[in-house]
Amino acid sequence: MSKLVGSIAEAVKLAGVRDGMTISFHHHLRSGDFVLNLVMDEIAKLGLKDLTINASSIHPGHAPLAEHIKSGVVTCVETNYMSIEVGKTVSEGYMKKPLIFRTHGGRPSSLAAGKSHIDVAFIAAPTSDPMGNFTGKIGKSACGSLGYAFEDAYFADKVVVITDNLVPYPLTDFSVPENYVDYVVEVDAIGDPQGIVASTTKVTKDPVSLRIAELAAKAIDASGLLKDGFSFQTGAGGASLACAAYVRDIMKERGIKGSYALGGITGYIVDMYREGLFEAIQDVQCFDLKAVESLRDDPGHFEISSTQYASPTAKSNAARNLDVVVLGATQIDTDFNVNVHTDSRGYIIGGSGGHTDVAEEAKLTMIVAPVSRARMPVVVDKVLTVSTPGKDVDILVTQYGIAVNPKREDLVEQFAKARLPMKTMQELKEIADKMNGIPAEIKVNKNKIVAEVLDRLDQPLDVIYAVE
Repeated sequence: MSKLVGSIAEAVKLAGVRDGMTISFHHHLRSGDFVLNLVMDEIAKLGLKDLTINASSIHPGHAPLAEHIKSGVVTCVETNYMSIEVGKTVSEGYMKKPLIFRTHGGRPSSLAAGKSHIDVAFIAAPTSDPMGNFTGKIGKSACGSLGYAFEDAYFADKVVVITDNLVPYPLTDFSVPENYVDYVVEVDAIGDPQGIVASTTKVTKDPVSLRIAELAAKAIDASGLLKDGFSFQTGAGGASLACAAYVRDIMKERGIKGSYALGGITGYIVDMYREGLFEAIQDVQCFDLKAVESLRDDPGHFEISSTQYASPTAKSNAARNLDVVVLGATQIDTDFNVNVHTDSRGYIIGGSGGHTDVAEEAKLTMIVAPVSRARMPVVVDKVLTVSTPGKDVDILVTQYGIAVNPKREDLVEQFAKARLPMKTMQELKEIADKMNGIPAEIKVNKNKIVAEVLDRLDQPLDVIYAVE
């Protein structure tokens, strides 16, 4: 018994990929992923056109996708994040249809509801058996959690698993079972381990970022949420890890035992778990090798799907029980709206990912950012693109002080008692303008929409215009 086929090209034909279809990919191999490029090259050779790619994220290693967009092989992309390597091509108007941006929670919700549909899913699997039981925990291309690939397997009409570590049937510790899989392809390599995960993720040494991180930790403490049962999500950036480091010190000093850490997981969060600061780690994506190893070996560190992570239409999700989330921003405006989709010139450089999801769900949503970056203000009158609405953001922490959303009068009182430095958003904007001057207005082509930003429930949130 076997579902093995001889090549990706054969799998494409057997799965019935045709012009106009939607095919999907997951992003757990990140910039080290070979599978999207391998599949798209075979599809281009077959002369197929007008395809939609539904990918959980598009990373720098997917840069060849830009040429498939320009040639018309791909005419639409649906994703939760797109780096500038492909984003530049979309921003300059080369794609026939507007890019559709969702969130990490919105994507599985949309698939479950039938609002978006996958004809054929191509799943990069670090380990699989010949029947399609697969996992990301082991193998030469191990990436850990495959949380964003679960829904591709569950909801696609056809599922093709592509692996570089084929093991005898049955693989027992699988992420997704064989009953969802149609075909299995063995290749030499599904990715470059150097691009899949970082060996180390380090706390920043930048004094401005450290100042912001220290203030952020003090704000978390002053909020009253840092107590037994505390739940926490933070990013993999240096400043976010520094904030986690300060929180760690407070927890150890006071003997606080948290309930769980959530999200994309780093070795730093693993260290906190192993020190007994959290009871569990709910992992939708591993960011480094220590996280991959921990997921494989530690029973309290477990894999969750993107539905369980943050789907707004699931019966429950892990984000809904979050106490504190620490997030970043490209821009934030005086109404607390956050932009993580476009840069200061209007080019697509990212996307919400889980930003919008956890911002809405957490009890305390904190943005950590300097008032300016690379001589461009971060705090502005109006963001170029609304990624996360201001109603879901509680505070902004900068090196000059903390701005509290007026809707959170309770935090103003608590921060005042803790003698934390506070500023209004207008004051922070004035500081940014004094440092950098007033930037020139960005010119965009309002006759051409290149991307539509949807909220968690697939409703329009904003649009992105072509750059000039």
